[in-house]
Formats: sequence, structure tokens, C-alpha cells
Amino acid sequence: MLRYITMISALLLGAVIIFALAPDAIEQQKKDPVTMGGTVKQVQKVKEGSMPADHDKQAIDCKSCHYCEYPTVSNPCLISCPRTDMVSVHHDPSEGPEIVIMDMLPGEWGAVAFTHKLHAEMAEMSGGCASCHHYNTTGPVLKCVTCHEPKRNREDISVPDLEAAYHRQCITCHRQWSRTTDCDYCHFEKGIDADKARKIKMEKYAGKGHPVVLEPERVVYDTDYEKGPKVTFFHDEHVKLFKIDCATCHHDENCMKCHDVRLDKLRTPKDRDYTVKTHKSFDDHHQPCISCHEKDNCVKCHLNTVMERFNHYKITGFDLTKYHDKIACNKCHIGNDYKVKLNSNCMSCHSATFKPGKFNHNNVGFQLDELHADLDCSDCHAGNNFMVAPKCADCHDDFAYPNKRPGKKLMLPNRN
Repeated sequence: MLRYITMISALLLGAVIIFALAPDAIEQQKKDPVTMGGTVKQVQKVKEGSMPADHDKQAIDCKSCHYCEYPTVSNPCLISCPRTDMVSVHHDPSEGPEIVIMDMLPGEWGAVAFTHKLHAEMAEMSGGCASCHHYNTTGPVLKCVTCHEPKRNREDISVPDLEAAYHRQCITCHRQWSRTTDCDYCHFEKGIDADKARKIKMEKYAGKGHPVVLEPERVVYDTDYEKGPKVTFFHDEHVKLFKIDCATCHHDENCMKCHDVRLDKLRTPKDRDYTVKTHKSFDDHHQPCISCHEKDNCVKCHLNTVMERFNHYKITGFDLTKYHDKIACNKCHIGNDYKVKLNSNCMSCHSATFKPGKFNHNNVGFQLDELHADLDCSDCHAGNNFMVAPKCADCHDDFAYPNKRPGKKLMLPNRN
């Protein structure tokens, strides 16, 4: 019995000691993360203060970065960086400098005058600004030297130094594009100062933007699908009619698609209607289209012959005519959902405005005269059926359109 009492006493004493030392242990862990089993790199980051000291008091939900309840240095439970979703300020190429002089690095070659504006104008189709400015979230764009040290001899070799960052960022595209890695392709000779380098580049590129890219009007794909080998893609319709932004499809392009020394020339107006043989995987070919065509049957696109252009009247039975052909599709098809069949009766959309005193008849390209301006809509449009043209003879024995008109025609306003 005495032995059990002794054991229990020892356990209680141990518990008291642990609780008594706990605050000191916690404080020690804050000062020395090694006690928490952190790696050398993690410890170094904590000691260097890479995280703001009060970041736990900032208006940030812990779950934005950590997926577990109690993250530690040894197990921070970090999710993929959400910085791309946090960007609220989007910069335009015109905001940046035309030429950026890179002359911070010593070496056998001189400065590089980087045509920033020309590169930035097409960056959206290959990763956007983040393809160079990787860790920008919002606000001012950071310079490369903010993260990449100019000196090669440094403690943290996980981050490339400035020279390596420049070359890793640029050399792949230029190797593919010009098929050479000659230094003088980018570098001036040693001894040419920054002002002279800038002046030489500015004389050649000042005020110049990226050449206009001639978009194809129609592309016909020859596929291996037996039930419908021909897929006709009307590029101009997707851009102009459906208002699809270039980067929606061309968000992972390579400069080499246009800039390749093996290409004799860029696309000309004669090359805007062409046929290509499919060469990508099934997923790669369908990925740009699937967000809109996910529920479509294959035969929607895959036919045995080249498809005709989209005709709203032939496909839906509703003629856009001059009143709706200038309106963006998503004004009627909310969220670009074309699966929901719309009511073709004008009142289904215009019930709030097709009322006496509210409707401006000029919007349909016809200004009513004084005799007709104060009439109710149903006086001319029987049953408020605006799909059927009014008949003047219903009211006027000697009045026939278009010899006599109840007003004058107007130019329709642009509704884009």
C-alpha cells in the first residue's frame, strides 16, 4: 500500500513541476524554435523575422494559410499560397516603364536594356505579370532585386541570385525564339553606360507597342473522331459576338508560337481561314472549350463537313434583327447560360419599360410624331404583341406604310 502511495505522490509531484515550468518552456520555444523540432531553414526564417511579429493580430483568417487547428514550426500545415486569389489591383502595361536598364551586375558583358512594355503587352497570354513578378499580391509591383540578391555568395541558396533569376526567366523563350544563346543578343558591350544604352533602345522602341496580332476568322480542325472528323471553330465569333477574352483560351501560350526564326512571316490576312490537323491530347484540345460546352453532345461540334456560321434565327427561331444584334449575348443569356430557353415575347424582358410614359420609342430606331406619341402601345401593337408589325389600315383608311409613316426613322444607338 505504501508503495502505491509513493508512486502516486511522485506522479503528482511531476505534474506540478511540468505545469510550473510550462510558461518558461513556451517562452523558450518562442525564442528558440529548435525546441519545437523546426528545420534549419524554418528556424532561420523565424529568427530573421520573415513573418510580421503581429501577424496573428492582423485581420487574416488563420485558415487562409493553415489547414490544421494548431500549426507549428515543424508542421505549419500550409496550404497552397492563395496570393493569386488575393490580387485586387491589376496593372496595365502602360503603367510600367518602356525600357528597364539592368546594370547592377558586374561581369564580362555590359547592361541589358529590357523592352518592358513590349513584353508586358503579351504577358497576359503566358502567365501575366506574375510570370516575372512572382510574389506580388496587390499594390506596387516589386523589383526583381527585392527578392533576388545581386551577390552570388549568400546564405539562402534556395532563392536564385539576381543574375540567375534574370537568365532563368528569359533564356528559355529566347533559346526557342532565336535559336541562339549569344550574349550580345541582349547585352551591350562592356563600357556602354546605362544612359547610352537607354538612349539606343529608346530610339528604336520608344512609343512602339506589340504589333497587331491578326486573329484567324475560322479554323477547321481535322480530327480522328470517326462520327464527326471536322470541327469548325469561328474565332471571330467567339471574340466579337460572345465577348470571350483572349486570355480565357490563350493563358498558357509560348512566344515561340509567333516568334520563331523558322516562321517565314507572321499571319497575313490571307491566312485567316485555315485547316489544321489535331496534334494535342484529347484533354488539351477540349480544355479551352469545356467550360461552355461541357453539357453539349459531341455532334454539336464534330460534323462530317465544315460548319456554317452561327445563325441565331436558324438555331433558335428568334431573329435578332436590328434591335438585338448589337447587344452582348450575356445581356439576355445571363451568365452565358445558353441551355435555358428564353421567352421570345418582348414583354418577358421589357415589361418594366414597355409602358406608356416609360418607353422611349426612339430606342427602336423610330421617333413617333405628335399624333402617335401619346397613344397606348396596344393601339398599334394589338395585344401588345411586338413581334408582329402594326398595320396602319386597322385605324387609317388612307394611311399605308411606308408611303406614310407615323414618325421618322432614326439611327439605332450602339448597345454594346
